Amino acid sequence: MNGSLSLRDRLARQVRDIPRSGIRDFFDIVSTMRDVISLSIGEPDFDTPWHVREYTVFALERGATHYTSNLGYLELRRALSRYVAQQFGAEYNPETEILVTVGVSEALDLALRALINPGDEVLYHEPCYVSYRALVLFAHGVPVAVETRPEDGFRLTRAMLEARVTPRTKVLLLNFPNNPTGAVMDRRDLEDIADFVRKHDLLVITDEIYAELTYDAPHVSLVSLPGMRERTIFLHGFSKAWAMTGFRLGYACAPPELTEAMMKIHQYTMLCASSLSQKAALEALTRPEQDVREMVDEYRRRRNFVASALRDLGLPCSQPRGAFYAFPEIRRFGLTSKEFALRLLQEEKVAAVPGTAFGDCGEGFLRCAYATGMEQLKEAMKRLGRFIARLEKAGPARAG
Repeated sequence: MNGSLSLRDRLARQVRDIPRSGIRDFFDIVSTMRDVISLSIGEPDFDTPWHVREYTVFALERGATHYTSNLGYLELRRALSRYVAQQFGAEYNPETEILVTVGVSEALDLALRALINPGDEVLYHEPCYVSYRALVLFAHGVPVAVETRPEDGFRLTRAMLEARVTPRTKVLLLNFPNNPTGAVMDRRDLEDIADFVRKHDLLVITDEIYAELTYDAPHVSLVSLPGMRERTIFLHGFSKAWAMTGFRLGYACAPPELTEAMMKIHQYTMLCASSLSQKAALEALTRPEQDVREMVDEYRRRRNFVASALRDLGLPCSQPRGAFYAFPEIRRFGLTSKEFALRLLQEEKVAAVPGTAFGDCGEGFLRCAYATGMEQLKEAMKRLGRFIARLEKAGPARAG
């Protein structure tokens, strides 16, 4: 190419300077190996419920293959309105306050782009899902990480937020139940956060994709608290609780002005979510309690086993209260998270994600997804035990 600049130099800075996802980088390595037990990808091992699959085939045969409204099928939005009111305690007008999106990832991207002007600060908590910081930067915002700690169960507190807020802060981004820590926030926690938000006149984006996957107490949504619905974009979807990752279907609920802003970006970039996926979601909502309950019961059984097994191996691990991840600490071995994960993969063929994939404060931790069968989990813990025994025998000076 003519000129002094390389193609890399011609890329947009906010894209060029962001590293690839730490999860995907690690998954690429895993994909080249055989006989690996994967605890790395946050995808349910369950198939989508049979009645949802059958209904999707039926919809395809009936010709549901055309564009829908930019907002999504009105019938689906009405069903979502009922579900959100029942499960999350907030009512939304299906005609003006609900937008169906291509997964929650698109919904989050739309929300940030609809709200952020260059230089606006977005508070978010780490460890967190890998895309949060990147999407803030793509929207030309300034990501401001708030570190959560294992001694607090990785909960977010008002004091942590007060230490990081500035006059430039515009948005608070939340994700509870949390990926990668399994942390949840109870009502008292959320009431403190709501007071903070009102005091500083912030907007909130709350990603509650794991809301149905809680084990010890019912989920409480921020939008159910007084004064929060009016300043919050609520995000949810079908990937996790209904094991519908490949359908790529999410939705956003927000006041009309915010929904309209997100819809304008959506209509020029995506147009609409898949018509077949929307039909599948409509069917999923016909019997959510039974479908989800069966999976949650099995995840709880796996959670109890994995968390206990990790602690028995000498790895401190906060009890996951939601989602399907454990986040054990591995600092005592003198290895970085990436070194530990790579050696575990190479030596024992167990794949877990280095904690640094979820932010700098994830150093010294490992994310282990228990969205895989119990027999595989038992074998993975056995292999992890062998690996730890070798590290302990080598001693800290030789572990690396």
